[in-house]
Amino acid sequence: MYISIYLVLTTMFLLGTGAIQPLEKKAPFRYPVNSETPNGKLSYINNIPVLQVKGTPEQMGEAIGKLAVKPAPKATKYPRDVLSHFGVEFMWIVFAKAGQRMANYFPEDYTKELNAMSTSSGISKEDLIVGNTLFDLKKVVACSGITIEPAQSSTGGMLFGRNLDYPSLGYINQYTLVTVYKPENKKAFAAIGFPGLVGCLSGMNQDGLCLAIHEVIDIKTGQKKFNYNGIPYAMCYRQLLEECSTVDEAYELLKKLPRTSTTNLLIADRKRSAVFEVTPDKVIERKSKDGVAVCCNHFCSSEIKPFFPINVRRSFQRFTLLEELRTNENKVSPSQVMEYLDSVNLGDDTLQTMVFEPGTLRLHLAFQNVPSSKGPFHTLDLEPLFQK
Repeated sequence: MYISIYLVLTTMFLLGTGAIQPLEKKAPFRYPVNSETPNGKLSYINNIPVLQVKGTPEQMGEAIGKLAVKPAPKATKYPRDVLSHFGVEFMWIVFAKAGQRMANYFPEDYTKELNAMSTSSGISKEDLIVGNTLFDLKKVVACSGITIEPAQSSTGGMLFGRNLDYPSLGYINQYTLVTVYKPENKKAFAAIGFPGLVGCLSGMNQDGLCLAIHEVIDIKTGQKKFNYNGIPYAMCYRQLLEECSTVDEAYELLKKLPRTSTTNLLIADRKRSAVFEVTPDKVIERKSKDGVAVCCNHFCSSEIKPFFPINVRRSFQRFTLLEELRTNENKVSPSQVMEYLDSVNLGDDTLQTMVFEPGTLRLHLAFQNVPSSKGPFHTLDLEPLFQK
């Protein structure tokens, strides 16, 4: 049944079919300003909405629910809107049942956080569970990413850039939220995401480890494509930020985690970068070349690369264009990374564009307009926010 779900939505996405609804046009959403709970605070810092939470999973979940999820009910309905966008809203009950099955394998702390989030926000667990599992079941994310290692960077430090590409439906980019987590007995980290999302699609931790997920649709025949008993990939990648400081540590941990599906993970610490090509059975490290790592929506490793790979949203062309920075005559600046990310944007589907600087724990983020790669970019210094 789950494979059928995957095939229906993948085919509709690739072929551009389905009852596509017109994009919604409304005034930009803004979170309530300077709201607080004992374990959380939401404020705008340099025009970026930043939610700071700390404590136990229950305390963080309660704060997220009250400060971010409750004021943004539209964002939690986004999964339903995505299904309507592709003309398969009738399949909600199927996704809800599949999500509930996957919820049985959520890490315990994340289950506690989600439950507290639901209680404090009034949003049903079903909606939150689907919002945290739909990524693994449907495959319509098409992203681009690149890293520039210190020797090739004009700043002398690592540069990490990425576009998050997903159907905007005319509104979801406005619900972008930077959540700074300070969990008990784990590393502090920042996740650039949306209210209600427990896992991490893009983020950086207190040690400068940063990562970004890129979905992959196809795999070599005979290789396992989906594991119903795995941890949703965004939750796996959050665990890397909570527990690891380096690319090597993240690689060792990720190999041990039960993984659901096929993804590329662009990852970097302060010294080096790589792409992890991930399946339920394998984690293959594709090392950077000449100080540059490029990541889009197809596998490159011969072990798992299909003989006739699908060119998802011009993935091959985007990859080739970003690789031009490898032969750049001069050292690459953050602004050049932004320019190249703009050159591979996917129009209204480019929701967030960001550049991390792990050495200084700095984030440059654009999200207010689509494509986000056009800017404006706003800068957020994360180091003071990570302080315990």
